[in-house]
Amino acid sequence: MDFAKKVLTAPLGRTYLFSIGQAGYILKSKSGQLLGIDLYLSDSVERIEGHMGYKRMLPKIQGAYDLEFDVVIATHPHRDHFDPDIIPELMANGRTKLFASVDCEKDVKRLEMSNIGITYVKPGDSCTAGDFKLDFINCDHGNGAPDAVGVIVTVDGKRVMEAGDTCLRLDRKEEYLSKGKLDVMIAPINGAYGNMNEQECAELSGTLKPGITIPCHYGMFASHGGNPGKFFDIMREQYPDNKFLIMTQGEMLAL
Repeated sequence: MDFAKKVLTAPLGRTYLFSIGQAGYILKSKSGQLLGIDLYLSDSVERIEGHMGYKRMLPKIQGAYDLEFDVVIATHPHRDHFDPDIIPELMANGRTKLFASVDCEKDVKRLEMSNIGITYVKPGDSCTAGDFKLDFINCDHGNGAPDAVGVIVTVDGKRVMEAGDTCLRLDRKEEYLSKGKLDVMIAPINGAYGNMNEQECAELSGTLKPGITIPCHYGMFASHGGNPGKFFDIMREQYPDNKFLIMTQGEMLAL
């Protein structure tokens, strides 16, 4: 079964999370609405950066027109989060809503996209789009993306936090838990470009105690780092009571 069919045929009445790879995820609500976060679906990073450290190492399992999204989120303008080869195509249907960090606006203008359906967001902003309540949170990704955001998505009574590309900030525990206990926490483990490493992601999980922790930001590029096996060992040894899942690309999790 191809990936798009897997998403579309997941039975209504339950909430699902799908992994795209890198930091990309899809949420499907009980009614069938689709939200995509940081969908990297092309080879744009290698094409623009121009060296093999950014060669795509994971297969393309979805094209821009395979699924029609109700909501798309771009947490910051790095090209594996705001994919310039894909975002305009995802928005071409005229109904998808894009929520992008404020520093993505320059890329929207460069791509000559219309601002129709686009909302630029910063930490503290809250928006509702269809079945999805979006609460944007602070993200510490350094000087390379000072306006980056994370997001807490509430859908069907479930709270899913995508921490965004960020270093470990345990001082933001109250902000992360401001909407209530997290059912899912997604956070990076690559330990480069200002992001948490495997140990730090595990520490954040130990602090927030989500229903399940899902590591991300590994496996796509040779230059990005991230060792899910190391994360696996740390979680088992240091946080044995915390449930976690290392998702394969294309995997579906019923929430």
